[in-house]
Amino acid sequence: MSVLDSRPLELDGLVELTPHRFADERGFFSEVWREDAFAAAGVHAHFVQDNLSLSKRKGVIRGLHYQSPPAAQAKLVRVSRGAIFDVAVDIRPGSATYGRWAGVILSAEKWNQLFIPEGFAHGFATLEDDTEVSYKVTAPYSPDHDRAIRFDDPDIGIDWPLDAEPLLSPKDAAAPLLRDSNTGF
Repeated sequence: MSVLDSRPLELDGLVELTPHRFADERGFFSEVWREDAFAAAGVHAHFVQDNLSLSKRKGVIRGLHYQSPPAAQAKLVRVSRGAIFDVAVDIRPGSATYGRWAGVILSAEKWNQLFIPEGFAHGFATLEDDTEVSYKVTAPYSPDHDRAIRFDDPDIGIDWPLDAEPLLSPKDAAAPLLRDSNTGF
């Protein structure tokens, strides 16, 4: 019995995954991470840390974040409450899709997830108040390798689905453009 559906996105390595929910009168059960099932869908990762963020209001943007090598991270992102527009940007200079982005709406209702391999910057915009985002990573947080790229970099051109100015952290508001970044990939 399959425990999830998968859909590769247009950038190599990005995969949208939707774990099945097994429901009855009590509620549901879902395997949100199962190594063999995810490997069969093309996701090969050893996760070492789980993270959780809560954004209190719609219109928060977190990102675009990444860790440079040797502390680069792959991520598996999901939403346990609310909804986000989740984005990954290819920051591998030798890649045919360098500087391109892909985005998908992740929500608690849709129960979908996004796998983002190493070599991508990641960010999201909250589409609802009180949105909880959890994500697994393949390397622990390293302040010495923590990097960011401007969410509104005109060379990348992300079409954020926002109807007002986003709420950003000071770090994200001051992030450099991709062309001014040595990503290390």
